[in-house]
Amino acid sequence: MLYPLKFKTIFKDKIWGGQKIKSILGKDFSPLPNCGETWEISGVEGNVSVVENGRLAGKSLSQLIETFQGDLLGEAVFQKFGQHFPLLIKFIDANEDLSIQVHPNDCLAKKRHNSFGKTEMWYIFQADPHSSLIVGFNKNTNKNEYLDSLKNGQLTSLLNREEAKAGDCFFIPAGRVHTIGKGLLLAEIQQTSDVTYRIYDFDRVDDKGEKRELHTEESVEALDYKSYPEYKTAYKEILNKTSPLVNCEYFTTHLLAFDKCLTRNYENKKSFVVYICFEGEAVLECESGIFPIKMGDTLLIPHSLKRLDLQPNKLTKILEVYIDL
Repeated sequence: MLYPLKFKTIFKDKIWGGQKIKSILGKDFSPLPNCGETWEISGVEGNVSVVENGRLAGKSLSQLIETFQGDLLGEAVFQKFGQHFPLLIKFIDANEDLSIQVHPNDCLAKKRHNSFGKTEMWYIFQADPHSSLIVGFNKNTNKNEYLDSLKNGQLTSLLNREEAKAGDCFFIPAGRVHTIGKGLLLAEIQQTSDVTYRIYDFDRVDDKGEKRELHTEESVEALDYKSYPEYKTAYKEILNKTSPLVNCEYFTTHLLAFDKCLTRNYENKKSFVVYICFEGEAVLECESGIFPIKMGDTLLIPHSLKRLDLQPNKLTKILEVYIDL
């Protein structure tokens, strides 16, 4: 019988990374000097997650999909994606601003990279005072105005910068210019893709004194030049209830904030479910046993598990993610 699966964390040293993965989330990334990203569940080639807990420990996510197929993913998900796990779950610690970037949509990514596009969302766990991020343009623009501003060093005058705090949620569809700002710790939920077009990197150099590659030509066709009235996701956190955050064709995400037993019934769900715990701790009870989940943990709930009880030790907050087919 399948059970809630925890995977070994994949740690990523980044030029902009910090110490919060260890100091706040309790994940030891030594011997790396810092950690900008952790990949909690990944099917990306070369970075495929490996099970950490239970009788399937040591098995890769790819091996699990090959063996369990629809029991793991849900039959509809397996038929659509086959051996490719459709989501990539990350934690990101921005000790400095990330580069200004954009991701291509499915059509462009398929044509250029034989890859999925990259639509994503951010949920902020912790924010230093006065932290901010960039998402979208602050006015409608076009390719020529964009290229002129880039050439003249005035790109940021076209971009929408917002203050950000713990609990904020941002949906980033493919094509939307963005960057995570200094001082933010967050979860990133995205399509399985590692295609990023770096537009501007604040003239930084790496440990060899080299500037990172920019992708000016590639970004022009990928960008959505429209401005939108709201970029931050509006939602209301309701204790011991489901608080919807994002619902798109690639993933659906809810916030579960609870201080008493919470029962989740997935009889009508057609996909697996992912739990991302960012506050508190709880015990998860299901037909395959009892499993702990605490701050910093990510669990993959197989499709074959239909009912779960979450019993918290204190106020606990979990992001619940699935694909709504």
